[in-house]
Amino acid sequence: MALGAEPAAATNDRQAHGQGSYFGPDLAPGASFDQYVRDLQEAPSATGATFSYPLDSEQKTRIREFLQAAAREGAVAQLTLEPRVDLTELTARDAEELARLVQELHSQLESRIVIRFAPEMNGTWVRWGQQPVDYVKAFQAVADAVHRTAPSATMLWAPAYGSGYPFDARPDATTSRHVSEADTNANGVLDADDDPYDPYYPGDAAADWVGLSVYHYGTLLPDDSFAINQAPEPGKFAAQLAGTYGYETSGDSRRDFVTRFATGKGKELALQTGALFSAATPGATEEEIKSGWIRQVAAATGSIKPAMVTWLEQVRPEDEARGAQVDWRATANADVAQTLREILGAGDSPFMTGPVTPVHDISVNNAAPAQIRNPGTTTGDPMGWITASVAALAVLALAGAATMRFKRSWSYGIDPDPRDIRLDLLRGWIICAVVVTHIEVAGPFSFFALNIGGAITGAELFVLLSGIVMGMVHPRAVQKIGGWEAAIGNGQRALKQYLTALAVVIAVFLISRIPFIDASVVTTFTDRGTGENGTAAAGRVYDLYANAPLFFDYPVPVFVIEQLVRLDMGPWVYNIMGLFVVLTLSVPPLMWLLRRGLWWLVLALSWSLYVLDAQFHIRLFDSQFQDVFPLLTWQIAFLHGLVIGYYRDSIARFVLSRRGLILISMATSIYALALGTVWASHAYGLQLPGVTPDVFGTLYSSQYDRTFLQPGRLLNLLFFLSVGYIVLTAFWKPLNRAFGWLYVPLGQASMYVFTVHVFFVLLIGNVPGLDRSSAWQGLAIHAVVIAAIWLMVRYKVLFNVIPR
Repeated sequence: MALGAEPAAATNDRQAHGQGSYFGPDLAPGASFDQYVRDLQEAPSATGATFSYPLDSEQKTRIREFLQAAAREGAVAQLTLEPRVDLTELTARDAEELARLVQELHSQLESRIVIRFAPEMNGTWVRWGQQPVDYVKAFQAVADAVHRTAPSATMLWAPAYGSGYPFDARPDATTSRHVSEADTNANGVLDADDDPYDPYYPGDAAADWVGLSVYHYGTLLPDDSFAINQAPEPGKFAAQLAGTYGYETSGDSRRDFVTRFATGKGKELALQTGALFSAATPGATEEEIKSGWIRQVAAATGSIKPAMVTWLEQVRPEDEARGAQVDWRATANADVAQTLREILGAGDSPFMTGPVTPVHDISVNNAAPAQIRNPGTTTGDPMGWITASVAALAVLALAGAATMRFKRSWSYGIDPDPRDIRLDLLRGWIICAVVVTHIEVAGPFSFFALNIGGAITGAELFVLLSGIVMGMVHPRAVQKIGGWEAAIGNGQRALKQYLTALAVVIAVFLISRIPFIDASVVTTFTDRGTGENGTAAAGRVYDLYANAPLFFDYPVPVFVIEQLVRLDMGPWVYNIMGLFVVLTLSVPPLMWLLRRGLWWLVLALSWSLYVLDAQFHIRLFDSQFQDVFPLLTWQIAFLHGLVIGYYRDSIARFVLSRRGLILISMATSIYALALGTVWASHAYGLQLPGVTPDVFGTLYSSQYDRTFLQPGRLLNLLFFLSVGYIVLTAFWKPLNRAFGWLYVPLGQASMYVFTVHVFFVLLIGNVPGLDRSSAWQGLAIHAVVIAAIWLMVRYKVLFNVIPR
């Protein structure tokens, strides 16, 4: 049972869209990109964060969390890697481990990843600084591994702006060997006349992009610190990009980084910037400094069009401020944030906002199984099956009414079971259809399950019937043991459902770790091309256990445990289970209202929530089911089922009365005639009054969407239940003789069947040499699986563990 949404595709090539530069924050360790987006009230197109290299388990977890946050916004992700050991200690194995992780996450999230390896290497303030040969070797080793294993990633070489180079190089920071490597004018010393960039350049093959750190510090004091807050002078940022700012002499072309390494080599340019503000020192205000710098950056960006600009969004101690805490952030001050918002939101903004990669996170992955959702496209075939199915319902309604009048010997007699065996047979039939649908092999069973029942799917009927059964059973429990005890029993049932769902999620994950078992048939979902983006997304694979490997980390990341506890991961064929847990918990208070005759209040509440969700699509739970079976929408089937179940005797008497049979037969026939008229207009191009030929093609997406249970789908559900009940009553004895032995026990244990079928789907997915398109193989597989499940029910295998 899976429906859902699929992320909108977005370009990964900045030049292809021609809409400006990526822009976003370079975040402090542990800072939340989601929080930054909320603070800024804009969606940046890029984000960056810093990680220690080589990667340990903690850094891998941080990278995974960071990339997932970027994917939630569709932002380019910049990984700044800072070596925590000497450059000579970095190994090819370290680089391969990084590349494998990057490729894994790119495959899962479709992220655009930029690797900014050991930046500002021409400075003295980093442990890897001013070691040209060792640095180039280390960069090339990482680039080789990334280009080989993760070719989608971009290697970024990013020195610091060269004004002030060699930045007071000291013997303890720069050895004599390193001096000779960086002494480009061969005068035996490292001085201001040496090239601040070229000795550190790893080569055109290694560097995909080139970048530069360009910051505004303020006034330089005699002790070489920048402790006085000063607004940037006009044109400063543009002068830095031109390589003319801050040098004692001018006209040295070696200082023009942009021309030499970006335009001259045909490479994209990435800039990291920010403006220093120290609250403990005098001078200009934070708004004067940062807003002024933001405007300069925006103006220069519009001229040179870099690929990406990241703003240092951090608070950290700075040597330039005598060790004081310096606030580089653009969102901490309301006036500065407003300036940035205005620039990002302007029609002529040089920066891109919004998603530039597929919006792809665990909730999107979980939503992917929701198919048959193609807004704005023609869906004639599904609508054609619905029309044919409703016409068949009209014929069956008339046949059932006639049979009850002229062949009473076939009818359902005195009900020996207050559960109503007719409903058990119907539940057994629909749960078999669910099993057949999820196994996904060809054959007559599949054809019937997917097409003949086109008026409804297993999902909505399963939820409706569950509500009906609960509406019938719970009042008897109240009469037998009391209201409070019945409520406790109901809570215990919900708890058992939850623990079972948790056990299934964990069991499938553990099975997936067995080397010779491929669990991808349930742990991933492959887009069928019938999702929100239509055929363009066909073949895209979504990992529903994207974070599960982190369970083997120590300690296990909290966010992964939270996802498991929320049932926000798991096999797609089982994703409705969380919905049943929540709906089961809602039964006692709703039944309390029904026992007081307030059925109208229950229905009014149900429809209010349904309309509210139709308008605003409220994500009430961070759980896998919420994206495929939104709670506030799908409750309408369950709550109406509760009311029907509670008043089953009265409703059944009306449905099976002469007046009820006539009314239902007429209503179904009129509905079928209306759909048939629209179909005829579509099929033959008839110019019928009020019906244009294109109405049929858009009718499905506008009225029959399964995820949001649009009105047409609810109408189908009403007619299907009514006609089905009539048919089961009128033809009960022949139907029960033919199918009761199979469907009744399965229907009475439908939740059990739904749980164990997950493992049968997994089993069939590992059958060697299986031809899923073979009707004969599909027929045999479906028959064997249903027979096996029937035997498990017959002999009550694990009945004391799995809820029924």
